[in-house]
Amino acid sequence: MRRVATEPRLGWQRIVEAYGFEHHSLSSDEEPVNYWNEAAYYELTPEEVNRIEYATNQLEQMCLHLVDAVIDENLFDRLHITPYAADLVRRSWERFDRSLYGRFDLSLGADGSLKMLEYNADTPTSLFEASVAQWQWLQDRFPEHDQFNSIHERLIEAWKGQAGLVHFASLADSESVVTTAYLEDTAKQAGLETCFLTMQDIGWDGRFVDLQGREITKLFKLYPWEWLLTDEFGSRVQECGTQFIEPAWKMVLSNKAMLPLLHELFPRNKYLLGASDYEPVGVDYVRKPVLGREGNNVRVVKGGRTALETAGDYDWKYVYQEYHETMTFDGVTPIIGSWTVNGQAAGIGIREDHGITTNLARFVPHRIARP
Repeated sequence: MRRVATEPRLGWQRIVEAYGFEHHSLSSDEEPVNYWNEAAYYELTPEEVNRIEYATNQLEQMCLHLVDAVIDENLFDRLHITPYAADLVRRSWERFDRSLYGRFDLSLGADGSLKMLEYNADTPTSLFEASVAQWQWLQDRFPEHDQFNSIHERLIEAWKGQAGLVHFASLADSESVVTTAYLEDTAKQAGLETCFLTMQDIGWDGRFVDLQGREITKLFKLYPWEWLLTDEFGSRVQECGTQFIEPAWKMVLSNKAMLPLLHELFPRNKYLLGASDYEPVGVDYVRKPVLGREGNNVRVVKGGRTALETAGDYDWKYVYQEYHETMTFDGVTPIIGSWTVNGQAAGIGIREDHGITTNLARFVPHRIARP
């Protein structure tokens, strides 16, 4: 893999806004940041793409085995999942509730090794960027090249297994709305009837209902399960009769406390980093909050000293993961977001940051090198 500097398209902001990409720029305490960064691109070899696809499919199957093990061996305490939530997980798994999508964050090491950092199994974002924005960029800039990206087509195909009205709900921020509206559009292209609303618009009348009083029988929610269960109507989830996408069993996998369990289940797997519930001694490691988001409250310890640390609102339970020396380019570290749709690898999106990947990381498009 290599990072290549290039000229952005003239008026790129107008171009991406034309197809609905509203959150292309961010603001920090210091200066505005181009979240969408097409002043560079990453080029991967066909062999690297094949490795990523294979690893992603292997990791997906391993994670499904983990859900089975957690339920069979009643390991919910290790995941800090309450008895009420654990019952939701069991019922969801026993019903074979379908998952739509997820994103593995992978590190490509300076030594060529490919390692899983975590699994965004419940509410992964940067989907629109990976599926639509970088594909449009490729068609404009390098139409003779290919990209590891069949996300859009696979989403449409996945929705074809559904029937009836599907509600789509998120918070009101731009990134959440764009991601959710995009998924709603793929459902429409699959022939489904849909309705978009915010999480605050969902009411209760013996069942979850929308603003028109219609029962919500199927709900895609870009809203974490751990938040939903502590909301006003969280105690109603068991009795509501709603099919949730993502399903409740994803609570096992969206929780970083799954990292030690997955390593215990597959201790010699080459894609997994060592992980534990306790602070290790004598090794470099990364401390991550169990329910952290956007790189908050992460600490990198090297040689017994804190090398990097981020602040945040997730200072609760932690897990400890073996440090992996990720390939860097001109001071930035790329993390490969490898998407799954309907349980299969579907494409990648790459974000880069200086060290820890935070909410100010930039999304950089990619292409596949021609043979």
